[in-house]
This record gives sequence, structure tokens and C-alpha cells, in this order.
Amino acid sequence: MTDHASRQQPDPTRQKTVLLVTAHPEPRSLTSALSAFAADHLRAAGHRVEVSDLYAMKWHASLDGDDFPDLPADERLEVLAAQGEATHAGRLSADIAAEQEKLRRADAVVLQFPLWWFSVPAILKGWIDRVFTFEFAHGPAVPPPYSEGALGGRRGLLAVTAGARESAFSDRGAHGALADLLFPVQHGVLWFTGIAALEPFAVYGSVDVSSERFAELAREYGRRLDGLFTDEPVPFRRLDGGDYGRDMRLLPGVEEPGTAGPGLHLAPRG
Repeated sequence: MTDHASRQQPDPTRQKTVLLVTAHPEPRSLTSALSAFAADHLRAAGHRVEVSDLYAMKWHASLDGDDFPDLPADERLEVLAAQGEATHAGRLSADIAAEQEKLRRADAVVLQFPLWWFSVPAILKGWIDRVFTFEFAHGPAVPPPYSEGALGGRRGLLAVTAGARESAFSDRGAHGALADLLFPVQHGVLWFTGIAALEPFAVYGSVDVSSERFAELAREYGRRLDGLFTDEPVPFRRLDGGDYGRDMRLLPGVEEPGTAGPGLHLAPRG
């Protein structure tokens, strides 16, 4: 398959398509309720919504040789090479190919998940591992990472629920800043592939949410979804923007005084 997702830039004159990927095993959970709300809200706004409910789909989370039907059983699995060859040949397993087609159609991607052990659920990580294949989401044959990227022209929103209070995820909180915890997904998955990542929508204290509190959350979430195509994305630095050297390290002097860690990779706003 030679037509990469990056070659199909969204047309601003047509109806927008949103891919909603949700990951929770309980259909009566807060995550599931928020996913249903998001799908209804986006459709009411005139968008086309495709939903990948990973648990309902019984998504196979482990990347293995079954992803590549043409791979001989006795051949050593070189993951990047196998992904690239199968991607170009259009010979990935059917479940991966179907999710990649959804991404090709999407103008935006919403990942809806609970924060489990400071990361995404394993089933969602497995969706990323298997769907974002070499030569589809990254690789030398597609635009470079941390710029337009292979999936450039799309927007991404993380919608996350966390059981702890918001103060625990502050810069001095015991759990660490939420932006730092989500950096591997915001920066290392979305922005790496060219998807413009928006500020996450986070629900704290999610263990016991009353109907009144859910109504408040829905209003807040609705406002964020309304800005899916208009809000300013997180200003991550571009790899080709003059801030990084050939070794992909920030050049001396470009960091803002007092910043460290993931914050170094944010460009000044304005």
C-alpha cells in the first residue's frame, strides 16, 4: 500500500470525521458514559463519528507474528521490517487494516481511557503498537516525525479519568504533573506521527461520580469537543524548526530558563 495516511489531508469544506477509541471493560463505567456522550455530542454537531470500543471488539492487544499473514512460520520476526513490508503490500491482518482505514478517514482522533498505573490500559497500548505500523505512522518513506508527520493534518484529544484528586497530579503533587504522565502519548504517539495534540480533558476523583457531577462534566466535555477543530494545540517544538540538532537533541540555549523534563519540548506561545 503506497498511499500513506499523510497524503490524505482533511478538506475543510467537507463533513469532519472523528475516530473515538475507547478502552474500558465495563459498559456502565464512567469512561463508557463519557464515550457515549462524546459520540452523541459530536454527531449532533454535524460530525461523522466512528467508534472503536476496544473491549467490545475484543481487540487483540499483543503484537505478534499473526499480524503479518505472509510471514513464514519459521522466519525470525523483525517487527519494523515485517510491518513495513506488510503495510506496503496491503497484507496486514484484517483487524489492523480496518483500524488504519479509520485513521485514514479521520480528521481527529479522541482517545478515551482511564489512567491505570499512570498510563493507558494495556489494550489501548496494544492498539497503538499494532495499528501505528512502520511505513504507515512513521518511517523513512513518510514525512518526518515531530512535524507534519505521517498522520499530519489531524487533531488528537486525550480524554482521561483518574481516581485521585486533581492536586495529586499538580507540579508538586505526589503523582506528578498529569502533562508529564501523558507526555509519552501526547508527544511520543500523537505529535510524533504529526497529529496536533490538544490539551487533555481530565476528570479527577472519578471513583464515585454523582449524576449532578456527571452533568457538569458533560457540559465541560462538550465545550472541549466543540473546540476540537478550533482550539490551539499544545505547542510542541518541531523537529525541523531549528531547535534540534542532527542528533535530535535540543541545541544549547533554546530551552526556557527554569524548565526541565518534558517541558523543554514546548515552544513559547506566540
